Amino acid sequence: MEAEDPDILVLTETKVNNPPIDPVINACFPYCAWSISDKKTYSGTAVLSKYKPVSITKTLPGHPDPSHVKGRIVTIEFEGCYVVCTYVTNAGQNLKTLKEKNTWNEHFTAYIRDLDKKKPVIWMGDMNVAPTAKDIANAKSNWNKSAGYTLDETEAFKNILDPPESSEGAGKFVDVWRQRHPDENHYTYFSYRFNCRMKGIGWRLDMFVLSERIVEKVKMCEIRSEIYGASDHLPVVMEIESDLVTGN
Repeated sequence: MEAEDPDILVLTETKVNNPPIDPVINACFPYCAWSISDKKTYSGTAVLSKYKPVSITKTLPGHPDPSHVKGRIVTIEFEGCYVVCTYVTNAGQNLKTLKEKNTWNEHFTAYIRDLDKKKPVIWMGDMNVAPTAKDIANAKSNWNKSAGYTLDETEAFKNILDPPESSEGAGKFVDVWRQRHPDENHYTYFSYRFNCRMKGIGWRLDMFVLSERIVEKVKMCEIRSEIYGASDHLPVVMEIESDLVTGN
């Protein structure tokens, strides 16, 4: 955190039961929004910001189970854009919760499209999907068998980026890191089991997805592959023109 000195920091799977009282965090980020699950030490998302938000929302409109959403999404409205942080539902072992994942995707797609019609959107966090075969080490053996790499999940993500003709008026979105690194195989998640990181067996699950009309304002987007020890996920960073947030 000190090395990057971000203006906005997004955290996923925080697993906190209460908003942390941390003088270091509070000194760096005067505006903090924590979404905390009702289930103890489970999920959790947060957006920490140096910029004052216009509004903060922690719900997913239309989703039939608010308790399932709690701890998985924070939306911060700034003057110039929305920042959406998600820890997206996992489809589960043996795809046992794929139905719940599909429900999330249905309502989240409608939600992000609605936001995009009002202001540009910066969506970031753990998407729990590997969008293409380039984003997972063992694509063939995992296809339609493993959570995060099924037809339902990849199609839902694809339809956010490039809406079908039937979605009249829906704006396009861009997976920024992939756009800037079209042929690279870098990952953001490595299981602690089986020494996956040393073997390079990973998934790219953590991303910045932006409204297409603001992508030209991005200056840099990288996966911090040299970071060890903090998590089984790697940090992803993006630099963008600050006027997009401030509206100036």
